[in-house]
Formats: sequence, C-alpha cells, structure tokens
Amino acid sequence: MSDCDHKGHGPSWLGAGFMRSLEAFPDRAAIEVNGAPVSYDELFHRANSLSNTLNKLSLEGEPPLTAVLASRSITAFAGILAALLRGHGYVPLNPAFPAERSGYMLKQAGCRVVIIDALGEVGLEDLLQGIDQRLTLVFPEHDNGEELRQRFPSHDVITGGQLVSEDDYTTPEVDGDDIAYLLFTSGSTGKPKGVMVSHANVARFLEVMQTRYGLGETDRLSQMFDMVFDLSVFDIFMAWSVGACICCPNPREVLIPADYIRQSEITVWFSVPSVGVLLKRLRQLEEGAFPKLKLSLFCGEALPADVAQSWAKAAPNALLENLYGPTEVTLACTSYRWQGEKSIEECANNLVPIGAPYPGMEAIIVDEELREVTPGESGELLMSGPQVALGYWQDPEKTAAAFVTNVKGEGVYYRTGDLVRKDPGSNQILYLGRIDDQIKVHGMRVELGEIEALLKDATGGARVVALGWPISDNGFGGIAAFVECEEMDKSAII
Repeated sequence: MSDCDHKGHGPSWLGAGFMRSLEAFPDRAAIEVNGAPVSYDELFHRANSLSNTLNKLSLEGEPPLTAVLASRSITAFAGILAALLRGHGYVPLNPAFPAERSGYMLKQAGCRVVIIDALGEVGLEDLLQGIDQRLTLVFPEHDNGEELRQRFPSHDVITGGQLVSEDDYTTPEVDGDDIAYLLFTSGSTGKPKGVMVSHANVARFLEVMQTRYGLGETDRLSQMFDMVFDLSVFDIFMAWSVGACICCPNPREVLIPADYIRQSEITVWFSVPSVGVLLKRLRQLEEGAFPKLKLSLFCGEALPADVAQSWAKAAPNALLENLYGPTEVTLACTSYRWQGEKSIEECANNLVPIGAPYPGMEAIIVDEELREVTPGESGELLMSGPQVALGYWQDPEKTAAAFVTNVKGEGVYYRTGDLVRKDPGSNQILYLGRIDDQIKVHGMRVELGEIEALLKDATGGARVVALGWPISDNGFGGIAAFVECEEMDKSAII
C-alpha cells in the first residue's frame, strides 16, 4: 500500500507539511500580512482554535467541506488550515466576486460552516440570499456577536471571543482520495463547476516541485493569487511544507509589485505573465532589478518570449520556468526552463513553450476523434497521471465528458481543450490557443458562454455575443459584449 492510501497524518494529507514545519520551525514566520509576520506556532493556535470550536458543534449532514470567505488575511490562512485540521477540504470564496456567484458556489458545495474575514463580511447579506439551510458563520476578527446575530437571524454566529482556547489536537482521519480543496471554475452554461482536487493529487504535485527546486525554510514566496485561483496552492503549501514564509502584498503592490519584490526580499516569485507584461511596459524590468530572486515561475496564461527574456535579465540569479496546467490537473503538469538564446529559437509566435510533462504525467495530442496525431501536427492536449483531479462536484455528466477513459490504455485522460503541437526538433510542447470559446483574462479562466448566458438573463436580450478584448500578447485584457435588445437596464449588468 502506498503512502497515499494511508489514513491519518500521512504524507498525502495536505496539512502534513505545515505540521512538520510547525515542529521544526515554530518561531519562523509562516505568513507575512501587511508587513507583519505570523509564526507557525501562532498560526497553528489560531487555526486549531477554529478547528476545535467547529468540531464541538453537532452539524448533522455536514459534508467534509469548510468554506473560507476571505482574501490575503490572517483569517484566510487560518481558515484554510482550520478546515484541513478538521479533516475537511476547503472551499475558497472571493469577497470581491459578485455575491450571487459566490452564493451559488456556497450552495452547490453544501458547506455548513463559513469562516469570514472583515472583507468577506461586507457583502455577506447579499451572498446569503437564496441559502435556505442554516449555516454556522464564524467571524474570528469580530467581537460583537449580538450585532451579527441581528444581521443574520437565520444562521448561527460564532465570534472571536467564543472560540475555544484549549490546545489539544487530534490528527484527522484523511484518505489520499479525499477532497483537499474544491475550486469553482467558469462554466459554459453560465454556472460555475466545482473541481475536486484530492490530497494525493496535491501531495504528488508538491513532491515534484520540491524535487525540482529544493526550497528551504529561509525562502520567501510571493502570494500574488487570490485563494480561488488554484495557483495559490503552490504559494501556500509549498512554503508551509519546507518552513518558508508566504509574503502577501497589499492591493496596490499586487498591481505593480517591483518595489515589493525588493523590499520584502522575495526569493521565489510566482505570477501570471500579465504581471511581467505590465512591468516591462512600465520599464521596471531593468537588468539586475531583482538580484535576490532565485526562482521565477509563470503560469496561468501564455508567456511572451520578450517578457521572459526581460525578466531573466532583471532576475539574473534566478531560474525562470514557464508552467502549464489546468485546475483539473492540479495547478501545473508541464514545465519549460528558460535558457536564453536557445529558448528564443524554440519559441513560436513569440510565446514560450509549455515544455514537457512532469514525472509520472503523460501528455498526448489528439484529433477530434481522440486519436493521436502525427508528431508535429496540432491537436487537443490530453493529460493523464497522478495529478488528474477527481472530477466535477456532483456533476457526473460533465465529469464523464472531460475525464475520458477510452483513449489509450487504462488511464483517465483530462481533455484540456487547449490546442498544441509538439516540436519534432526540440520535443517541446507549444501552446497554440483554444479549441473552444474559453479565454484567459489575467490568468483566470473565462467561458464566453457563461458571460453570454448571464447577460442574456440579466437583459432579456434576444442575442448576446461576448468577445475577448482588448487582445494582448498573452491573451486578452478583458471582455466586450454585444446585446441585441430594444431597451436595457444598465444597472442589471453592473
């Protein structure tokens, strides 16, 4: 039996890395929020207090999922860790998302508990509209329980002062195939679909990344992604697995992070290529600009070759890699290491290759009939291996359509929907675009069909067409939509 099959506090459990670092480096910073460090010991006690409090409740019919409505706050990280300490998977909700969308995700996930930070509290009334079942709302940063109970009479409220303080800790019973996190992605029918990623999926990904990069407790990792973006999983759990620190920039620093990289002494950078595109345009990628970076990673959208070249010069002491991978294949499943002039020759259409599969992963390129194409021909990329997710939450029809088994051998292959080809000379996979209407906007997957369905519902328009616009080197800067109707209530679409 492999480690992934063991119950309890084994390597497959997503919280295992944090617990090892807690034991080895209790006083080191686990996170740094607004410039203030929080140690592994302090973060554990915050999370354990939440976990113990929630475990004392009797929540009949509760699924093994805990929602966290928070963003780059101490509560956000403590909430995620608390969910794992409960033996639950976590369901991140972005306070900046439209309330109706987040409410739909919460309702679909069936979570009975929501952990909320100050930002998440702002639009909570709107988010909870349409939620029929009684929830337990946890406000670790709030002490006025009476005020909150008046605001949310249909739900149970727990404030920071009500959290239990005892330090006892019981290892949760977790299987490698249990859900580690549930992330909702854009859906073509107008409804987000939840991707179930297992503990074993993430454990394999982290193992590959640590073998590849050899990070340690003195590293400082950037945290440029909101928790609803699966790339945040690398920042959080890669750092916690080695005792390193997650460094959270404020909203201004997220937009233009050059000074933050230097001032916070970031050693591991991870972002969508759009950030590099912007810094290049602002002329902030001067040669030697980021001398302390030792690793630069880009993922989430196509990486322009000229941006990679400029970033490599700005961070001369860092490895630079272009990663590729849908949420359904656990963050990233192929990678390409930038090698200067050699890489420039291997690029196509000014885009850096997405490289070769991770160890244990298999990539095949197929035609419309799911038959492998001749090397050098373009086709849809299919991925198989230990990082392929469990499927879509409570949606067997979509799972069967995207996770196919009738391709090659006995493995499950995920249909990425990405058009690629393998260069016969370099043997590297080149990204060419999409085979459907999905686009990337600053690294986030957007189904144009979802936008069209929502606009049609909001406006009553006879026909709606959504397009990616404006076009950029690595995708699209936003979305433009055209609605055919005699009159339109603009407030309905804002």
